[in-house]
Amino acid sequence: MRAVVVEQWGGPEVLVEREVARPEPGLNEVLVRVHAAGVNPVDFKTRASGALIEWGEIPAVGWDVSGTVEAVGPGVGMFRPGDEVYGMPMFPRQAGAYAEYVVAPARHLAPKPANLTHVEAAALPLAALTAWQALVDTAGVRAGERVLVHAAAGGVGHLAVQIAKARGAYVIGTASAGKHDLLRELGADEVIDYRTVRFEDVVEDVDVVLDGLGGENAERSVTVLRAGGRLVTLPGPDDVPADLPDHVRAIWMLVEPDHLGLREIAALVEKGALKPVVETVVPLAEAAKAHAIGEQGRTTGKIVLSVD
Repeated sequence: MRAVVVEQWGGPEVLVEREVARPEPGLNEVLVRVHAAGVNPVDFKTRASGALIEWGEIPAVGWDVSGTVEAVGPGVGMFRPGDEVYGMPMFPRQAGAYAEYVVAPARHLAPKPANLTHVEAAALPLAALTAWQALVDTAGVRAGERVLVHAAAGGVGHLAVQIAKARGAYVIGTASAGKHDLLRELGADEVIDYRTVRFEDVVEDVDVVLDGLGGENAERSVTVLRAGGRLVTLPGPDDVPADLPDHVRAIWMLVEPDHLGLREIAALVEKGALKPVVETVVPLAEAAKAHAIGEQGRTTGKIVLSVD
């Protein structure tokens, strides 16, 4: 099968397409024929340095997949060949989603939202699960709460805006001015141009902050939280502010495979409450181009690789 692998750590150019052996599903695993694979910032980081994950014999990048079950291993009862599925298998271990086939534990997948194409569905798993687990499982966002989403037009951010809105929250997003109309369409109640306004000067009494930037941004975010407020930061444990006032708490969260979370996300999609924005679709063979685009940091929504 065709797969994109890393033969040495470095820039986008180290991504190369190779013929490799097709994997076989083991106990409780399924073999998925990949139709599309999502591209995420963590893909760039692992390609550049090899950090963050446990690598296989041939380093292969990518986690987001949408495709069709090709075969099932012993013990799998929830899927059959021909089923359309999506998911984020194995994270943070190597999955190798940039390929024609991928093997995954059955419960790292879920039925693909029926009203999405494979390209659209591949944009969801890692980013949507990150937003879901941060806002719902970790922060416990409730109806009527005020939620501030940083980088609200990005991969995680644009989905977080919609998930928070679906929970009944008042949603504030930060983004450059050119992306404000999109965020309003997605349900944001208030948008702030981070290039011209310091958010802490115009926002207060926030219940939950979702911070995908870290560093100084996380520290500034603490100042807008009301008593009982929660800051969920995504970049890393070092981005949790060291000195916190007693009335707030801050948590670093790392996304994990989540069958039930994928089902909840699919339910939101199917009832029209959640829509992935796909800015760019690139063929599998041009994965290096997808990474070069993504590393510019200006993507609205997601980049997806078409594997068909």
